[in-house]
Amino acid sequence: MVAPTSFFADYGCHVRILEETRALQSRGHEVLICTYHNGNDVEGIPTHRTIDIPWRKRVVVGSSKHKLYLDAMLSFEVLRAIRRFKPDLIHAHLHEGALIGGMAGLLTRRPVVFDYQGSLTEEMLDHGFMRHDGKREWAMRRLERTIEWFPHLVITSSDNARCRLASSGYPDEKIMTVFDAVDTNRFSPTVMSPEERASLREELGIRPDQQVVGYLGLLAPYQGSDLLMEAARRIIEQRPETFFLIMGFPGNEDYHAEAVRMGIDRSTSFPGRISYREAHRYLALADVAVAPKMSLTEGNGKLYNYMSMGLPVVAFDAPANREILGDEGIYAEHGNVDQLTQHLLWCLKNPESAREVGCQLRRRAVDHLSWDARIEELLDVYDRLMLETTP
Repeated sequence: MVAPTSFFADYGCHVRILEETRALQSRGHEVLICTYHNGNDVEGIPTHRTIDIPWRKRVVVGSSKHKLYLDAMLSFEVLRAIRRFKPDLIHAHLHEGALIGGMAGLLTRRPVVFDYQGSLTEEMLDHGFMRHDGKREWAMRRLERTIEWFPHLVITSSDNARCRLASSGYPDEKIMTVFDAVDTNRFSPTVMSPEERASLREELGIRPDQQVVGYLGLLAPYQGSDLLMEAARRIIEQRPETFFLIMGFPGNEDYHAEAVRMGIDRSTSFPGRISYREAHRYLALADVAVAPKMSLTEGNGKLYNYMSMGLPVVAFDAPANREILGDEGIYAEHGNVDQLTQHLLWCLKNPESAREVGCQLRRRAVDHLSWDARIEELLDVYDRLMLETTP
């Protein structure tokens, strides 16, 4: 697998890469992940990294000028890894990975599948890396379209992403959808005893009488973090017994400072980056989960974990969110902080009804979103790839 990111860093596409790898290993397949020098090693996951760069230790999140030389170095390491590992196919993540994997596939005559997780150009716009309607945007969209033609097949994590890709002119017959999934055994409402839950609540400064709104993911404006802070301020003013547990990075210190400025720091906690192996324990503290992500093109992997934990979920109305949550999601108009606030308040004021919504989401996750079913879909993609590319 080609992973042009700081794998493993406990968020987003990293989780998909990790869980795909584990699911493939459980079926007896060998997987080698090629990734950047920085990131955490995961036990049992073979990982090949670029050479260490002393001046770049911080995890690379989203668009960054540093990715130019990091991707160049990764291209070289991918070729080295292919010569040693001798894979049957190349599974490339993100557009940068599709370019690296596509070129490597041409040079080594390996078939390539591209794990598409949203528009590269839209990601750069979301991160403020360039302006709308500028020459750079036009050039990036041209580059993005070109990259998408390198792989033999493309996997999307949602039907919305599939439709967007097809509408750009990519052949629909070369696109296959493999939704994200979740480990429903580990992410379970029964994962913690009442004593363990009480201990962790106390550690985080949550009083026994407080209801908890939980968020776990990246913290940034394009993730809706600014709107979440405003909703938290309004809710805490109306219901002082509410506590916001806002977990993730980067910028957790900045958002804590904003909470101090708003006067809500005693009713909020920003514990920073939460290890994926500990995520279920922290989510078990929440009474309701919130997902204010602003992107209309990317997936929203955190929803799977929320659902599996049996939490009612309030999210903005976006195509990917509706695909994942279905009719059981609680949707606010996209970018509307008033509706976001009101829907969260409804969950807090109607705990029994909210719990029933959470139970329905849990059933949806167990019945339709486990890795046992999803891995078979991925293996079908591999079988088709090998069949179509074998002379």
